[in-house]
Amino acid sequence: MPNEDFGEEVKAVVQPANWADAGPALAGELMAYARENLSAIKCPRSIDFEKELPRHPTGKLYKRLIRDRYWGKRDSKIV
Repeated sequence: MPNEDFGEEVKAVVQPANWADAGPALAGELMAYARENLSAIKCPRSIDFEKELPRHPTGKLYKRLIRDRYWGKRDSKIV
């Protein structure tokens, strides 16, 4: 996602198996897990929950559509 200071930053977009679990508690757990298992530069700074992520007919995640939601009509994008 765009960041005014650094150009971009890591954001996690998660589709929880049970939508009732989505919330600050699950976000905290995911952030703690990321901090323990990833380098600091790879850890997401924020997490959004989606009921349904866009997928190709083959079932593969359609990442470009997710990126476009956050980058909007900016001139520079990392694609």
